[in-house]
Amino acid sequence: MTINELTDAVMQQAKDKGFGTKPDEINVAEKIALIHSEISEAFEAYRHNDMDGDDGFKRELGDAIQRILHLCGIFEIDIEKEIVKKLDSNKNRKWDWKKMNESHS
Repeated sequence: MTINELTDAVMQQAKDKGFGTKPDEINVAEKIALIHSEISEAFEAYRHNDMDGDDGFKRELGDAIQRILHLCGIFEIDIEKEIVKKLDSNKNRKWDWKKMNESHS
């Protein structure tokens, strides 16, 4: 499945479950908070070395992506195209890691 096909599947599920499929049927701030919640749950699962359980790292990342795709579908965002554009813009982007409070190995 492509990302756009996954978005279509998420939107069909949203329609079937009554989760909202149009901007006026949702609260965007709530949807973004729920995405954040799924990311936090993924972090907690990772911290506890729970990679594969029902509430494991992999499943929580899947939950976060499903929620993101739901927003993309609601706002008719071609997220595949947006990801490609972002990858292209990052090709020549420079990061000064010495000025950032991050570590990368």
